Amino acid sequence: MSEQAQQTFQIQKIYTKDASFESPNAPEIFAGPIQPQLSVDLNVESKELNEGIYHVMVRVTATTQLEGDKTAFLCEVEQAGIFTLQGFSEEELGYLLGAQCPNILFPYARETVSDMVTRGGFPQLLLEPVNFEMMYQLHLQSKQQPETEQ
Repeated sequence: MSEQAQQTFQIQKIYTKDASFESPNAPEIFAGPIQPQLSVDLNVESKELNEGIYHVMVRVTATTQLEGDKTAFLCEVEQAGIFTLQGFSEEELGYLLGAQCPNILFPYARETVSDMVTRGGFPQLLLEPVNFEMMYQLHLQSKQQPETEQ
C-alpha cells in the first residue's frame, strides 16, 4: 500500500486569542449567599491560512446567573491553534479540524476559564470534559438530514 502523500499532523502554535471576564454586579453579589446557575456555550471554528496550514479556535462562554436574572459573571475564552495538516482526504481533514484539534485546545481553554473565575473571586469552575467526536458526528448528521428528507 502506498499513499499518494505523506500524512502530516503537526501543532505549530497554541495560544489564547481572546479572554474576558465580567462581574457586572460585584461587589454587591458577594454580600449574600451565591447559588448560581451556570450555562456554557461552546463553538468551534476553523479556516485554512495557507495550503495545509489551518487555524482552529474553540470559543467557550461560561455565564453564571443568580436568582432575579442577575449575572454573577460572564467569562469568554477563545483558545486557538495553528496546525499543519497535509496528505489527508477531505473527510479525514474535516474530522481532524472538527474533533481532534478542538480536543487538543479545550484543556487550555478549560484552565484559562478556571483561572479567570477564581481570580474574579468565585469558587473554582472546572468545566466538564467535552466529547468533540460526538459533537462532530452530530454536526455531520445535521448537514445530511436535509438531503435525506427530499
